[in-house]
Amino acid sequence: MKYFLFNPMSNNNHGGAKAKEFCEKLGGGEMKDVTKLDAKAFMAGLEKEDVVYLIGGDGTINFFANDLYGEELKNEVYFCPAGTGNDFMNDVRKEEGQETVLLNDYIKDLPLVEVNGLKRRFINGIGYGLDGMCCQIADDMKAQGKTEINYTSIAIKLLLLTYKQKKAKVVVDGVEHEFKNVWILPTMKGRFYGGGMMVAPAQDRLDNEGKVTVVVFGSMSRLKTLICFPKIFKGEHVNLKMTTVLTGKEVYVEYDKPTALQIDGETVRNVKSYTVKA
Repeated sequence: MKYFLFNPMSNNNHGGAKAKEFCEKLGGGEMKDVTKLDAKAFMAGLEKEDVVYLIGGDGTINFFANDLYGEELKNEVYFCPAGTGNDFMNDVRKEEGQETVLLNDYIKDLPLVEVNGLKRRFINGIGYGLDGMCCQIADDMKAQGKTEINYTSIAIKLLLLTYKQKKAKVVVDGVEHEFKNVWILPTMKGRFYGGGMMVAPAQDRLDNEGKVTVVVFGSMSRLKTLICFPKIFKGEHVNLKMTTVLTGKEVYVEYDKPTALQIDGETVRNVKSYTVKA
């Protein structure tokens, strides 16, 4: 039996229609809303020969992986991208046009972030600073009923006008670093976030040691930052003096003033610090 688990809110609330397309293309089966499932109970009740297709965006994988975390999967679970950013699929696909990927190995041994009392495993990464504020503003726009949201436009406006750089303390595997004029400070399990930005080009999400990559991107100059910002989409920013890259298994990040943070696209507001254990 084939089961198609979908997130109706993915792809700007068109997740159900996209799931139906995949269901028909892959030979049919039973469709279920993953947001209404107890993933552990559902997976435990399957026969060994049953196959599961998870359809949605990066947030859908995050939701499913956290709900299921700690369970040994006996069934094959495939991911079919139907989100707006699809950073996970951009990272793992082997060839252009690939529409499914076996998910099993990618949703075990995930890093854990603890922030403002929340504990969550993450698939792609954590954005902290200007990138987190982009998600907060986008959430506010969605709450106002707006559907056409351009994250790049939001980022440029923040960069040029209102966002203020932060001072940061970063501790990776016990070694402390201090930074000034920080724009973004993500910790990454994969290479991509933010809808196609290759912020951690050397990160291997299947690394045997489970290490994550911390990227510190900072500069006093707004204009210089704006000029260099597009380099993040190709991973070329890591060659700039304004970028510091650190890798490790335990990470602590603290800003001098609170700002927004995002976990695989989910916004957490008013964050002063976060901790990651890989």
